[in-house]
Amino acid sequence: MMTALSVRGLTHAYAGTPVLRAVDLDVQPGQVVAVVGPSGAGKTTLFRCLTRLVRADAGVLEVFGADLQQLEGSALRDARRELGLVFQSYNLVRRLSALQNVLVGRLADVPAWRVVLRRFPVAEQDLAARCLDQVGLLAFAHTRADRLSGGQQQRVAIARVLASRARVVLADEPVASLDPASASAVLAALRSLATDHGKAVVCSLHQVDLVAGFADRVVGLRDGRVVLDLPADRFDAATARDLYSRTPERTSA
Repeated sequence: MMTALSVRGLTHAYAGTPVLRAVDLDVQPGQVVAVVGPSGAGKTTLFRCLTRLVRADAGVLEVFGADLQQLEGSALRDARRELGLVFQSYNLVRRLSALQNVLVGRLADVPAWRVVLRRFPVAEQDLAARCLDQVGLLAFAHTRADRLSGGQQQRVAIARVLASRARVVLADEPVASLDPASASAVLAALRSLATDHGKAVVCSLHQVDLVAGFADRVVGLRDGRVVLDLPADRFDAATARDLYSRTPERTSA
């Protein structure tokens, strides 16, 4: 089985200050990896580099064998179709319905004019409806995004990723602003992308208590370095305290 996401020696600095220091990471299809660490550890920069919103200064970033670090223009756009992005801020078009927002995820497969005129083939609408159903929001298909709760909007964003057929999902702090019940529903929807659809999911989390019931593996960052990489069931309270209180030695499974 080809590795979904393979990162080697990813390094980046802002104004000469190192933010990522030779980060290594492998994620397999169907696997959920949680990225945790204290504020300033480099989590946000890592996700910006993984999505190629920022080009890292050095390193390898392979998505199903294609090194995004070496690509530009149309080749980069084609490779990035393998990436589904879920942001803390949802990134929905507020005036559009939940169904229409999911259909936006089909931009790579339908003509742009259909998006502008909001005219999609029945098959595309059926696909979007199925994706909403899988995240428990079919009843809200025709509700405007700005009338949904934060948790519901985030699940629409996940349905949009599902509709896009991306094989690697990158979720940057997707539940940071949600209440516990909404956070649980969002993480369950993300988890289903891996267990039910075989997607590789990488998710940064601020709430470390959510890790055990969600992820297969935990990667801990501190000062821009990977300092632990463990099965989620080995990420206990003592390990979390060590990560957040001081710089531990690298811990691996």
